[in-house]
Amino acid sequence: MTRQALDTPLTRLTGVRHPVVQTGMGWVAGPRLVSAVARAGGLGILGSATMSLGELAAAIKEVRARTDEPFGVNLRADAADAGDRIDLLIRERVRVASFALAPRRELIARLKDAGVVVIPSVGARRHAEKVAAWGADAVLVQGGEGGGHTGPIATTLLLPQVVDAVGIPVIAAGGFFDGRGLAAALAYGAAGIAMGTRFLLTSDSTVPDAVKRTYLAGAETVVTRQVDGLPHRVLRTRLVDGLERSGPVTRTIRALRNAARFKAVSRMSWPELIRDGLTMKRGKELTWSQVLMAANTPMLLRAAMVDGRPDLGVLASGQAVAVIDDLPSCESLIDAIVTRAAAAIRDLDAHLPH
Repeated sequence: MTRQALDTPLTRLTGVRHPVVQTGMGWVAGPRLVSAVARAGGLGILGSATMSLGELAAAIKEVRARTDEPFGVNLRADAADAGDRIDLLIRERVRVASFALAPRRELIARLKDAGVVVIPSVGARRHAEKVAAWGADAVLVQGGEGGGHTGPIATTLLLPQVVDAVGIPVIAAGGFFDGRGLAAALAYGAAGIAMGTRFLLTSDSTVPDAVKRTYLAGAETVVTRQVDGLPHRVLRTRLVDGLERSGPVTRTIRALRNAARFKAVSRMSWPELIRDGLTMKRGKELTWSQVLMAANTPMLLRAAMVDGRPDLGVLASGQAVAVIDDLPSCESLIDAIVTRAAAAIRDLDAHLPH
């Protein structure tokens, strides 16, 4: 398909060829996956929440060595070194900065002044309205079907609310996996789609084969609060069932152990971890129990996505996993999505009187 076939506000804003975004998944969205998506014409986004500042700098350089196409970096707006990371993106002329939480107004202004496209992720209309008023260039809206931290509202209800509420491009996420979904999102008024689970399950993903086989086995997903205190959609496994049954003492001990492990992996000091926790508590309005449990997320994900131990880690997953049964390359996946979306749009047009 030609770029003009599905030319949207998203492709014009970011400079990518196709309105398809790969989300910034921690431990998953590294240089190999991001560059493969970028070369295929989509918007690949590095997941930097699980990277140190130095690791992020190295990852950006590696993507640049693999492709000249635009790409993005996902940032934690509440990270203690968020300012340093933004300086890095500006110096390296990264095209897109995405955020899992709403960035402060001044952070948006700094990025925009430097020519970086700002795309926060939201799960409610009021959040989209807030970041749009602060100057965000676009917004990514994830419905409850999506994996990882998620909300209760289905994409089919949340997406039209946000499209009607803001005057900036809206990217639809949550439940998308093929070209029919892209055509449907465009019909709702979105400028493109974003996918996590579908890109995790590609041949370009560095997730270990044993973990990919667990996903493809067709396990169901469940939303649990026992990972980090927030609603988290994951594959239902024996570990998750165990977390659901665990008591407060067991959860506290596990969280403290994972905090120590994350400190070692991230090379952060205890004062830095505590400062991050204080920032997180204020930014997300969490209880101290939830802040402590937050240490579970990166380490339980790492056990699966890096170490290849699905029995020891959690597997964030969208509900789309139930209809995915292959591991295509990013190039063939994006080509198939765009081709099928364009065909669906033409088929619909055939029903209209001319």
